[in-house]
Amino acid sequence: MVPIRDNNPTTITPYVTYALIVVNVLVFLHELTLSPPQLDQFFQTWAIVPRQLTESFASGGALGSAPFPEWITLITSQFLHGGFAHVAGNMLYLWIFGNNVEDKLGHGKFLSFYILCGMLAGLTQWFFSSGSSVPSLGASGAIAGVMGAYILRFPRASILTLVPLGIILFPFRIPAVFFLGFWFAMQALYGIASLGVSTNVGMESGGIAYWAHAGGFAFGAILGPLFGLFGDRRT
Repeated sequence: MVPIRDNNPTTITPYVTYALIVVNVLVFLHELTLSPPQLDQFFQTWAIVPRQLTESFASGGALGSAPFPEWITLITSQFLHGGFAHVAGNMLYLWIFGNNVEDKLGHGKFLSFYILCGMLAGLTQWFFSSGSSVPSLGASGAIAGVMGAYILRFPRASILTLVPLGIILFPFRIPAVFFLGFWFAMQALYGIASLGVSTNVGMESGGIAYWAHAGGFAFGAILGPLFGLFGDRRT
C-alpha cells in the first residue's frame, strides 16, 4: 500500500517538517557525488555500525581514533539513505504525517521528538543486531515515531492510499488507525521473522530495519503524549 495524502489540514506552516525533508534530500544529493569507496566510507563514518556502537558502549564512550563519540551516529544516520526509493519513500511518509504532528507539538518540540524517536529506533535495531558490522541508516525510525504519535492523535483521519489489486493500483480512503496499525503489525512480524537472518544489504533481512520501524513507532506512541500531543501547546 502506498499513501498519497491525508484529509487532515493543519493550522500552521510545518517549517520543521519541510526543513527535515530538504536536509535529507541535500544529504542524499551529496551521496550521489561520491564514488562507491567514498560512499562506503561515508556510511561507515556517519551511519550506525552496530558493532562499533557496542564497542563504544563497552568502553564507556571513549573516542578512540574517531573525532566524535560513536553515539552521534544515532543522530547522523537519520539523514542518510541507500537509494532513490529509500529516500523518496521516507520523505513521502514524513510529508504526509509530519505536518499534523508538528501542528500539535509545535516546531521546537516536534524537532526534539523526531530526533529522539530516531535515536531510540536506532537503539532498538542495535539491540537486535549488536554484533553486525553492516551500517544501518535512514530516516524511517524517526518517521515511524511520527506515525506512532499520529495514530494516537488522529485515528479517524482518512488516508488516500493506492492498494494493489492484481497488477493495478486502485485508490482507497483508509482510516489512519487501520493503515498505520497494519503497517506497525507488519514491521513487528517481519522483525520477528528476521531474527537470526544474516545481514548483507545494509540492514536486517533485505535491507529493511524492521526493528527500528517497530521500535520507533512504539516510542513515538509513548513519547507523543509526554511532549504535549493532546495539549495543542505550540512553541
